[in-house]
Amino acid sequence: MHMVIAGASGLVGSHLLRRLPLEVSARLLTRQRRVASGFSGREWIVWDPEARGDWEACIEGAEGVINLAGEPIAAKRWSAAQKQKIRSSRLMSTRALVRAIEAARNKPRFLINASAVGYYGACGDEIVTETSNPGAGFLAELCREWEEEARKAEAYGVRVVLLRSGIVLAKGQGALAKMVPPFKFFVGGPLGSGRQWMPWIHIEDEVGLILFLAQRSDAAGPFNATAPNPVRMDEFCKVLGDVLNRPAWAGVPASLLTLMLGEMADMLLTGQRAIPQAAQTLGYSFRYPTLEEALRSLVL
Repeated sequence: MHMVIAGASGLVGSHLLRRLPLEVSARLLTRQRRVASGFSGREWIVWDPEARGDWEACIEGAEGVINLAGEPIAAKRWSAAQKQKIRSSRLMSTRALVRAIEAARNKPRFLINASAVGYYGACGDEIVTETSNPGAGFLAELCREWEEEARKAEAYGVRVVLLRSGIVLAKGQGALAKMVPPFKFFVGGPLGSGRQWMPWIHIEDEVGLILFLAQRSDAAGPFNATAPNPVRMDEFCKVLGDVLNRPAWAGVPASLLTLMLGEMADMLLTGQRAIPQAAQTLGYSFRYPTLEEALRSLVL
């Protein structure tokens, strides 16, 4: 049995590889040639999502496809060119995988396609679940288009899961890699008002939920990959400061953040009070449901 994973070199993908059962071989789609991965049963395959190629053969007979590919959202300021790169990297990779699924004689059972809670846009204090409507703005519109591309695989009898991830917390990576250093130097604090909601998830639960959904034949449609207890940014910073034994007083004003980041600042100054209703209904049990225990496992 084998699975195909696109975006395996990213934060979530690299942790997923470590958790895959040994009996599952993995074919890993990458844009750049790589040396041997060091994992038995792991094969890197060079692909170009914008062109047909030999890579499409890896879809044949796969148990499932997991698509985590895409330009990092917060890597650079959102110029018009960068926004187009973010958008095309997600839509083209998803479109290419669905096209390969269409061509396969023995089609995969499932496609788990990355998305984000940015789908809901700025929601204020409203609790959002998988049944909530999409929002407005660049990220919300991108997520909607992204999911529409993935859902096209349903026409070929493939079970499609849309993984709407929150802020993934991992040791020394992603959001924590940027947030922890200021606290260690006593200049950590919230962004803007601090009242915006932060839908977070521990990397172990992000990966655990992916594996859970891969195994559940009744799992389909959107799933919020967020811990069941979202917090406001000021609470997040207070808990992080307490765990690090540091104050959380040096906030960044919204006006300064907007000056520095432009449109990207909206993503940081607004949020979603998202809860994982679909995952909990299906029976997924979170290993790290509360923020303090999650942070203690990652920053100490």
